[in-house]
Amino acid sequence: MAKLDLYDIQGNIVKGYGRFGFSYARHVFFAFHKEQAARQFVDNLIPLITHSKPWDGYFDDDVETKLPNVTTNIAFTYHGLKNLGIPKASLNSFPDEFAMGMKARADILGDDGKSSPEYWDKIWRDNDVDCWISINGTSEENIDKRYQEIMQWVKNSDAGVALLSGHRGDDGQENLDYQSASAIFRDGKPTPKEHFGYADGISDPFFKGTQANPHYVIGNGKRNRKSADTPKGWDPLEAGEFILGHRDEAFETPTNAPTPRLLGFNGTFMVYRKLHQNVGSFNRYLDTVGQDFPGGKEALAAKFAGRWRNGAPLRTFTTQEQADQFLVDLLEARDKVAKASNLIERKWAQLVYAKLKLKAVAFDYNDDIEGARCPVGSHIRRSNPRGALEFGVKNAYATPSALTNRRRILRRGLPYGNVKDSSKDDGEHGIIFMALNASLKRQFEFVQQQWMNYGNDFKLASEKDALIGNHSQQDGGKMIIEGDAKTGKAPFFCSAIPRFVETRGGEYFFIPSITALEYIASGLVDPT
Repeated sequence: MAKLDLYDIQGNIVKGYGRFGFSYARHVFFAFHKEQAARQFVDNLIPLITHSKPWDGYFDDDVETKLPNVTTNIAFTYHGLKNLGIPKASLNSFPDEFAMGMKARADILGDDGKSSPEYWDKIWRDNDVDCWISINGTSEENIDKRYQEIMQWVKNSDAGVALLSGHRGDDGQENLDYQSASAIFRDGKPTPKEHFGYADGISDPFFKGTQANPHYVIGNGKRNRKSADTPKGWDPLEAGEFILGHRDEAFETPTNAPTPRLLGFNGTFMVYRKLHQNVGSFNRYLDTVGQDFPGGKEALAAKFAGRWRNGAPLRTFTTQEQADQFLVDLLEARDKVAKASNLIERKWAQLVYAKLKLKAVAFDYNDDIEGARCPVGSHIRRSNPRGALEFGVKNAYATPSALTNRRRILRRGLPYGNVKDSSKDDGEHGIIFMALNASLKRQFEFVQQQWMNYGNDFKLASEKDALIGNHSQQDGGKMIIEGDAKTGKAPFFCSAIPRFVETRGGEYFFIPSITALEYIASGLVDPT
């Protein structure tokens, strides 16, 4: 398997930073007013940009770089590339959806009602954002030190680069200079939870060339029929689904990437969305409807997501007792790793822990096509159907999950804010959601429009995702929780589901490779 040039690819593409102890993030946005000053700003930043090069304990070989205490990554909007002096021919080679920007795609994305751009944070309503810089760190102090270093270069740019403020704060004012994000802490320790109480970030696509442990392909790759050749019937996805210039799942190297080749090669597109969570509405709905649902509100929450709130998948753990025991076993196994007194004991404990963790991702829906265990319209089943869209038809395609493999996205991000009153929807809290993909239209936009805000592919007509769907402000949404014909269990119908998640802003960005950043900073991009 060919290796990617991880020293050329920005680190947030290959690595989910939260898994390395980076519990805090700061997202900062800029406008470019002077081309030469903007290019100099980018040039100053290049030595600070975090690569995808190996860190201790993650890759199988080439382990030579110690874990830093802060990371830095950069991306640009179409407007930003224009202000950096990218030639018109190169600008025209970018896809239309990227050039239009997220605000212009609101109808496609379902950003209506309270999610309409008119309700977004001021920074997104009133500005053309040119540049995004993300700083992830092990502490707020480490992040602030890097932030102050960057801001010094902004001051030195002679107004050529300007910080864009306008992020919403707890007091409702829209005057914050940056968007903070952080893991939710309990008893001083970071948790994987988001504000609805679900464990998040459990599964992410595994693709070729990253040098990651091949064991992680199970449950995170794509299904195959040659289980004797690969671990338990899972193959890595093609790198071109996530990084430009490489072969994709159509076994092609797309020709519609930005030109010249080195401008797009080893880069990707990023979706940045600030999503507010209506925690009060969510809790009220679970309390009210959960009284009538078999198993109560926790079972109902699990059906919405396809996982119990501790992360255990319904497909594997059908009862709350089973899910709770899974978590107990997992935590005990993790403690044994930490307490191992020698290398052999530690390796054995790590193996046991890894096998337990696999239970959270190593599954498909081949024996639950009708949704008796995990509803067909549950959130995780919509976002990654794992071959279920073939509806049990054997050998429907030469490649199992062919209808899914080209819709995968890399998810990044962290929660933001704190819930001060869980009975209310107001406050400043939610998720900073970021999706990375080679095609905004084919991957993110398709999933958002067709799988989250529509149900026809799942034979659910116009039913939307219960958790993040843009349910009608007047009548709410609906969800069918399938019954079980084998046991005689009747289906359960949820109605008047309010909108639990509202968009508060966002944009489409292009994440260049390190090589492309050097071309951009030097002004040498030439499409001829």
